Amino acid sequence: MGTGPSTRTTRRQLPVTPAYAFTDFKAQGQTIDHVLVDIGRTTCFRLSPFNAYVALSRSHGRECIRLLRDFDNDLFLQHPNEDLRIEDNRIERLAEETKKRFSRTDSLTENKVP
Repeated sequence: MGTGPSTRTTRRQLPVTPAYAFTDFKAQGQTIDHVLVDIGRTTCFRLSPFNAYVALSRSHGRECIRLLRDFDNDLFLQHPNEDLRIEDNRIERLAEETKKRFSRTDSLTENKVP
């Protein structure tokens, strides 16, 4: 072209994948083809098993889920809520009492002569 000074430039380009992010609250009820989930420790709040369940159950199966980073295994080993645990135990006791009561009623009915 001209005889003036020339400048050499180098361009680097990184691949960009279009994506979007939202919270587990916003994701409830949706099914997403591929998900990248972050259930690692946060500095702001503690994740509950409920949060993790919602995040991990948004895709069609485990082949479509990727974890962003390591997470605390205790997240899935602890009971999510003490009040809920107490209520679950109360309901289990009531169910057992009901079974016993109805099994006694059934045995009395079977022993009656018509």
